[in-house]
Amino acid sequence: MSSVSPSSVIARPTPGGDAAGKTVLIVHAHPEPSSLTRTMVGVAAETLGAAGHRVLQSDLYAMKWKAVYDEHDFPHRLDTKRLDFTRESGHAYENGHQAADIAEEQRKVMAADLLILQFPLWWYGMPAIMKGWIDRVWARGLAYGYQGQGNRLRFGEGGFAGRRAMVSVTTGGPAVDFGPRGINGPIDQLMFPVTHGMLFFPGMSVLKTHVVHGTGQMTKEGVEAAMNAWRQRLGGVFDEAPIAFRPQNGGDYPDGHQLRDDVAPGRVGFEAHVAG
Repeated sequence: MSSVSPSSVIARPTPGGDAAGKTVLIVHAHPEPSSLTRTMVGVAAETLGAAGHRVLQSDLYAMKWKAVYDEHDFPHRLDTKRLDFTRESGHAYENGHQAADIAEEQRKVMAADLLILQFPLWWYGMPAIMKGWIDRVWARGLAYGYQGQGNRLRFGEGGFAGRRAMVSVTTGGPAVDFGPRGINGPIDQLMFPVTHGMLFFPGMSVLKTHVVHGTGQMTKEGVEAAMNAWRQRLGGVFDEAPIAFRPQNGGDYPDGHQLRDDVAPGRVGFEAHVAG
C-alpha cells in the first residue's frame, strides 16, 4: 500500500465565500444502478453541476470499498503485538503511513465545501460499507484528537470545521412510521448518531436530514415528485441554516461532558443537545 504525506491531506484553506462554484462530495452506497438512491445521486450531480458547482463522488460499491477496519489499514505499526486503533490511526495519519484508499478519500473530504451522505435506511442505520468508510477515513488527528488536543476540539470544532454536511436517506416504510409517534421513531433521532456523532463531532455544520419515504411503493409520479423536491432542496443548500447543535465549547458544557443544569431544563436525550 502506498502512503501520503499528511500535508497533502489537510493543506487546504477553510471553505468560505459565496455560494457559487463550491465543491460537493457525494458519498453513496447502493449496489443497484436503478435504485432510488442512485437516481438521487444522478439528480444531485446534474443539479449541482448546472449551478456551477464541482461534484465529486465516492460510489462505495463500485469502488469495492474495504469496509472492515483492521490491521491491514496500518502498514507501519507502532505496536505489532497489540492493535490499538486510536494510537495506530494517529501514528499513520501524522507520519504519512495511511493506506492509499484512505488518504484519497480524506483528500476528497478536505476539498469539499459540502459532504452529502446518500444511502438507504437498512436496519435503522446506514449500510455497513458506508459505516466502514467513516471508520477508516475519520482518522485520529483529523476527525478526532485534532491538533493533539484530545477531546477539547470536537462537537463544532475539529479537522472538518468550515464544511457543510447533509444526510440524504431513503426508507422503505411510509412517513407515518417515522413521525413523532411513529413505530420506527422520528427520523431525526434515528439519524442523530450520524448527524451529531459522525458529522458535527469533527466540526461540520450539519443540515437537516433529507428523507424520501415509502420507496417500496412509489409510483413513477411519486418518484418524479421526490426528485423535484430534491432539486429544490439542493438549489438552496448553501444558504439554509444548519441544525442548531450545541457546540461543546460554547458554554453549555462547562466540563466538556454534560449540559449545565440551567440549559434546556426538563429536556433529556437527543433533543437536549439542539438549541431552540
